Amino acid sequence: MSRIVIDSEKCKACYLCVKECPKKLIKISDKTNKLGDRIVEFVDPEGVCLGCAMCANRCPDLAIREVYKG
Repeated sequence: MSRIVIDSEKCKACYLCVKECPKKLIKISDKTNKLGDRIVEFVDPEGVCLGCAMCANRCPDLAIREVYKG
């Protein structure tokens, strides 16, 4: 199973990672950042993340720190 870790302090709610994920596992959350924008969250209850790191590569703020298989 692969997993990503999103640093909510760095997320600026641009949602580029949401559009980039081929499995649509990154969702807009109800949580907000310091600016009041809704940040993203990783949702993968079935363990289908590919670990492709496309989300991390697309994030302009390096808010997705790691992609790992575990």
